[in-house]
Amino acid sequence: MALGKFKAALKDYETVVKVRPNDKDAKLKYQECSKIVKQKAFERAIASDELKRSVVDSLDIESMTIEEDYSGPKLDEGGKITMKFMKEMMSWFKGQKKLHRKCAYQILVQVKELLSKLPSLVEITIKETEKITICGDTHGQFYDLLNIFELNGLPSETNPYLFNGDFVDRGSFSVEVILTLFGFKLLFPDCFYLLRGNHETDNMNQMYGFEGEVKAKYTAQMFELFSEVFQWLPLAQSINGKVLVMHGGLFSEDGVTLDDIRKINRNRQPPDSGPMCDLLWSDPQAPDGRSVSKRGVSCQFGPDVTKRFLEQNQLDYIIRSHEMKSEGYEVTHNGQCITVFSAPNYCDQMGNKGAYIHLRGSDLKPEFHQFTAVPHPNVQPMAYANSLMQMGMM
Repeated sequence: MALGKFKAALKDYETVVKVRPNDKDAKLKYQECSKIVKQKAFERAIASDELKRSVVDSLDIESMTIEEDYSGPKLDEGGKITMKFMKEMMSWFKGQKKLHRKCAYQILVQVKELLSKLPSLVEITIKETEKITICGDTHGQFYDLLNIFELNGLPSETNPYLFNGDFVDRGSFSVEVILTLFGFKLLFPDCFYLLRGNHETDNMNQMYGFEGEVKAKYTAQMFELFSEVFQWLPLAQSINGKVLVMHGGLFSEDGVTLDDIRKINRNRQPPDSGPMCDLLWSDPQAPDGRSVSKRGVSCQFGPDVTKRFLEQNQLDYIIRSHEMKSEGYEVTHNGQCITVFSAPNYCDQMGNKGAYIHLRGSDLKPEFHQFTAVPHPNVQPMAYANSLMQMGMM
């Protein structure tokens, strides 16, 4: 269920209801799951009729009117993002105000075009005198994202960032997080980087809140466009040919090369297995070898797997995210596998620190910076999550 596999869950609930016909909780969840299965079937039927027509083709942004009583940030006539706009938008969001839908659509259409031109493996070089900041999961914690910028400076050509997936879901300010990140990507396309996480996918968004949040703040059509954009997010990033960054981790089989990553057709929902799935979903483990993932998808990989992959691809180490760490980061596999997680006090209950990493071109030695959670308005995490999750399916 947590993976969004509703049909399989429905069969399980059906069995439970037969065995325990007087269990009201099981019957309620069976009915709710049945509704979701029917709804998804209806949505698929509509989608197949549309023949994969992009939301962009049905938009008429120019005719969208910005009402006179809207006093928030606006893009100029050409729709160009500026630092002035970004600062106004973040301030507007901080006050729990909604960006006008026309501006939101302008950002999404532009960022889709930009991301679609990128390779699945982004390869960058930072000079000896330069540094880049790498952040892990932010999960809709907008006020903690603002704190990162307060502590580490706003993105700029001299202050580049890489955000390593899972921008949305769980936290209830995911729209604000993702529009801010997309805005900076448009403002600084060559020094602000975004990689896809396992939560930039339809199944996760349906379960953990982002779909519900977009529909509550905007429309179902806008969520469809977010889904299209997420499919174009790159899957991995190489830094100076020595450090590889991905959201999840390494692969279920040996022998995968950087060229294999370059060749991945990423413009889709991720499959249940294979390199694309592993990049988004896998986790490191302490023992050598591989084991079945505790998540029910992809695998867990040991230090020997990491060592072989790095040697084959002439890399020094990997940086990944995907797992909450109490200190905000963790170094494992003899220093060859680093986890960074940037959502402090995850879901308002874990008490963990957040962290980000500085990498300098001179030595590529990771420098860890920790931070703690800041207050946010009284909107609980998972406020927009699927009804089954709110009924205690976690």
